[in-house]
Amino acid sequence: MLADPTVFAVACLGVFIAGVSKGGFGSGASFVAAPLLTIFVAPAVALAVLLPVLMVIDLATLQPYWRKWHAQSALLLCLGALPGVALGALIYRASDPDVIRFLIGTIALAFLAFQLARRRGWGAGSVWQAPRWLGLTAGSIAGFTSFVSHAGGPPVTVYLLHRSLTKTEFQATTVLVFWLVNIAKVGPYAALGLFDAALLWTAAALAPVALFGAWVGVRAHRMVPEHVFFGVTYSLLAIAGTKLIYDALS
Repeated sequence: MLADPTVFAVACLGVFIAGVSKGGFGSGASFVAAPLLTIFVAPAVALAVLLPVLMVIDLATLQPYWRKWHAQSALLLCLGALPGVALGALIYRASDPDVIRFLIGTIALAFLAFQLARRRGWGAGSVWQAPRWLGLTAGSIAGFTSFVSHAGGPPVTVYLLHRSLTKTEFQATTVLVFWLVNIAKVGPYAALGLFDAALLWTAAALAPVALFGAWVGVRAHRMVPEHVFFGVTYSLLAIAGTKLIYDALS
């Protein structure tokens, strides 16, 4: 599926970064794989080949946080995500590849702006008991953006930041939600004809790279300065998002 060595190398870089991010630096940089790969292949190929890989990472990171999540928040987010996934499937079916490229590029730049704002202290200290409808809304937005670009993190993060959660509850809830959201995406992806045998073999070849990245992330957590890791990955994300928007419009 990714026969070109350069394209496969880019895919390896993307999933390695995703693994490192989820393993040791939260999930802030894990989104970079989709925009990077979409520069070189059709959005359908990039999204479909990455989904099984991301699910492998989810499964590997789920065990340490098992039953440590905030159940109510996870339930609201997952219930909201289901219509978001359905909306993403409808839009995907009705759109041509350039529309999806534009969506991925726009979400990439919005994601970057959100993460940089968070690192400058946006939202710090503003904990309050968010209403239930906000959890459902955040879940719906996350389901949609996750379906079309594997980037559901920001709305979930915004909602959970405004709950009285411990650090472990926050991380565990995020891991659980995206594990379940990714499972929910499998059926629609299959119905849209995004999977085939060659693609699944490619995903299988990329999975060890992603798991190695998660292993590195756990061990690099205290060794590599966070600003160095995110500086590199967010630069890649900015370039990829801008390139996708340019390609879609031109």
